[in-house]
Amino acid sequence: MIQYFKNVDNQTVEITKPENGIWVNLVPPFKEEEFVELSEGLEIPIEFLRDSLDIDERPRYEIEDNVKFIVLKTPTENNSFNDSDAFYITIPICIILTHNHIVTVNSFDNGAIKKFLSSFQKRHPDKRNMMVLKIFEKIVQDFLDYLKQINHRRNQYETSLYESNSNEDLLNLMRIQKSLVYFMTALRSNELLMIKLERTNFLTLTDDEREFLHDLIVDTSQAVEMANIYTNILTSTLDAFASVISNNLNNVMKRLTSITIILSLPALVASVYGMNVEIPYMHSPHAFYIPMILSLIVSVIISWYFMKKKWF
Repeated sequence: MIQYFKNVDNQTVEITKPENGIWVNLVPPFKEEEFVELSEGLEIPIEFLRDSLDIDERPRYEIEDNVKFIVLKTPTENNSFNDSDAFYITIPICIILTHNHIVTVNSFDNGAIKKFLSSFQKRHPDKRNMMVLKIFEKIVQDFLDYLKQINHRRNQYETSLYESNSNEDLLNLMRIQKSLVYFMTALRSNELLMIKLERTNFLTLTDDEREFLHDLIVDTSQAVEMANIYTNILTSTLDAFASVISNNLNNVMKRLTSITIILSLPALVASVYGMNVEIPYMHSPHAFYIPMILSLIVSVIISWYFMKKKWF
């Protein structure tokens, strides 16, 4: 679906046909005829539009026929029905700068574009570079917001795990770890892209715009550091819980082994006195009590020894 937005008297107005100085936004569902129509109408290489559908597209930029093409990664919630998948993933967003338009292509529902749309009435479509940088800003803000959500969920699952040691909480922590892997990879790629844009001045920025881009690079570096810290904390936490679980299993096995030994020795005494051969005191009136008392004494001695060694 193709959306056309125009800024009229500080109000965002959606129009039906493209005009000069507007923002064009493509959102799912996509149709091939829409790509062809947009490619011919705005003189955009159709490969630029099709590349945006690849979820594994890496952040990059290029120029063809005086049309500039930029790809960045943005965070989003994972709507997969698989319970083992990450809570959050990253998806590509493509920004295309034509002679008179800004075109954004989203392969999935994108929170950064929604935030940009809500503030579009403050934008100046004639200042296209600043509009692109504002989209960058919304993407960085999205990453920071999602990282805060991830850290909050991590704290919740860890607290629950301390109390219950349930497998579900461990699986949820693993899903958060997968999300952080997606974020780390995307943030580093975005950071490198922004650094290259600043160094090559691909967008022909003014001094104020270059300074704004530099601030965005700093914010992205901060997001990378946050993701790295959360990843290290989570890795350490999972390793610690693995050690605790292994230690608890060893303690349980130790107790079960001790109980088995305590029960097996009295059974040995009873089996000896139960053989169909001549044994001492077999004709005594206390023949029943002798093996019972002997078994009890052996059990008490072994139990005392195990308790002394702290095997219980």
